[in-house]
Amino acid sequence: MKTKKNTSLCDTNTCFMCKNCLEEWRPAICGNKINIKLKKGEVLFKEGDPVTGIYFVYNGNIKVTKQWDADKELILRFARDGAILGHRGIGSNLNYPISAIALEPAVVCYVDMKFFESTLRVNSELTFQLVNFFASELRTAERRMRDLAHMPVKGRVADALLKLRDQFGVTADGFINIVLSRQDLASFAGATYETVFRVINELVNDRMIAVAGKSIAIINADALAALVQSID
Repeated sequence: MKTKKNTSLCDTNTCFMCKNCLEEWRPAICGNKINIKLKKGEVLFKEGDPVTGIYFVYNGNIKVTKQWDADKELILRFARDGAILGHRGIGSNLNYPISAIALEPAVVCYVDMKFFESTLRVNSELTFQLVNFFASELRTAERRMRDLAHMPVKGRVADALLKLRDQFGVTADGFINIVLSRQDLASFAGATYETVFRVINELVNDRMIAVAGKSIAIINADALAALVQSID
């Protein structure tokens, strides 16, 4: 992992912390941040690591994962430009409860926990927005666990594809603008690789999606949405 301190790799303007801080506080951020360059597949931090600070994505896509069982992971979310990472280590728990892994070359900014806590005390808007973020993430996590318990696999795969399209948009050719391995898609849907492989083939045969290599295009979003059996 390559780190550089006080470089121009990020603009101290667009990440979750910077955009919610007082303008007068940004020089302090610039003086305390560390820029980290990640290669594709590189681990930023892993579940169980001691908490040292908070990370913010400047560019690139990072998957946030939780160990499912001995040899499986569940992808909780994808963090992209501006997103916060490592915030689940805030508080009395001194170990990160999740892992963060780069899906592509990425740049993140890091500040140590002592500076981040000082930033929260000085910047009330950042504290307010962080509380809102925690509340939103908790609601999403609760729904996710409920869906994993009650929604059929085909519905979970359909839901995963729709979420990816909504978060990342589509390319000029109509494909979801993120390329995931089938294993990562399975981890995001909370299913096995073999099951997702079968479901993808079924969705292609039903003309709901189209596939070109690892790229997926949604052809019939309404049909996919109908498979997402909401239990609200």
